[in-house]
Amino acid sequence: MKKKYIVTLTEVERQMLQAMLSRGKAAARKLMHARILLKADVSGDRPTLSDDTIAEGIEVGRATVERVRKQFVEEGLDAALERRKPNREYRRTLDGDGEARLVALACQQPPEGRSRWTLRLLADRMVRLEYVDEVSKDTVARVLKKTNLSLG
Repeated sequence: MKKKYIVTLTEVERQMLQAMLSRGKAAARKLMHARILLKADVSGDRPTLSDDTIAEGIEVGRATVERVRKQFVEEGLDAALERRKPNREYRRTLDGDGEARLVALACQQPPEGRSRWTLRLLADRMVRLEYVDEVSKDTVARVLKKTNLSLG
C-alpha cells in the first residue's frame, strides 16, 4: 500500500532528533515520537520501513505511527513532537453579575416554610427570577464556595 504521508527529514532535523535521543532528557512521549520519525525517514539511502515494522520495533500501535507521520507532514517537526494544546472553550453560566445576584439571593430570607436555602432552591429561584436560563446546583455550590458564603 502506498503511504499517503511520507516523512523526509533534513540533515539538521535528523541530527537534532538523534541528539535528543542520546541525551534522553525529554518526555517519554517526545522521545517515542522522535524514534518514530527517525525510523519513518525516507531521505537518502535509508530503507523504507512499513508502519507495522516501526510500530513493532518501538512497541507502539500502528495508529500512533500513522498519526505522527501525518502531524509531521501537515504541521511540521515541532507539532509532531510536542503535545497539542486543547482548543476548547467553556461558556460560563454565571458571569460576575449573575454571581452577585446569587450571593444577594442567598443572603435574603429563605422561602416560607424553609429554615434555610438549599442549593437546589437557589438554582430554581435564579431561573424563576429570570436571572439565567438554566443553572445547576453544582454551579451554585461552586460560586458560593468561591465567595466563601455558607448557607448554614
